[in-house]
Amino acid sequence: MLAEAVSDAGYKVQTAYTGIEGLNLIKNGTYDLVLLDIMLPYKSGDEVLKEIRSFSQTPVIIISAKDMIGTKIDLLKLGADDYITKPFDLGEVVARVEANLRRSHKQEQESKVFCYKDMLLNESTKRVSINDNELELTAKEFMILEMLIKYRGKVFTKENLYKSIWQDEYFEDDNAIKTHISNLRSKLKKANPDVDYIETVWGLGYRLYKDSNA
Repeated sequence: MLAEAVSDAGYKVQTAYTGIEGLNLIKNGTYDLVLLDIMLPYKSGDEVLKEIRSFSQTPVIIISAKDMIGTKIDLLKLGADDYITKPFDLGEVVARVEANLRRSHKQEQESKVFCYKDMLLNESTKRVSINDNELELTAKEFMILEMLIKYRGKVFTKENLYKSIWQDEYFEDDNAIKTHISNLRSKLKKANPDVDYIETVWGLGYRLYKDSNA
């Protein structure tokens, strides 16, 4: 019923019924917001929240039957963005979702921080981190990653990348692009060996891996 209400408001919704299932989806997908119930099987909502905050700043709204000030404060300190107590009105949930998304998008625009899986790219400070560990990238490696993450889903040909980053004519000598992509992949893989970030679209070019959940 909750998923239906949010979906009817125009949002794409994916549902998980256990803490472990939800955490796996969040780790491997890209989401704008998480509605998180505290009472979940296998892994409780507060444990899920702790783990989410170890690699992601995605807004999280807690839904709980526990109407205790101490519980709310503890969860907000853990990194929750909002708290809704059961029983709740579905219209209120949708309104809270919309309010948190507006705030999140405004903050993202102001800080120029782009998120993809467990990676954060700050356009203002020119820094990239994975799981809060900063990567040491060259200027061109950063520029390549910046283009891929800002235009997620778009396939960039070697010519696109070369002209945009090297600001020069492309003479079909793709060694420079291949070398920088290879080095970038190695640094990303070292930061998190379990996640794939850059996909080669054979015969076309490169993009960030498209997630079925994105």
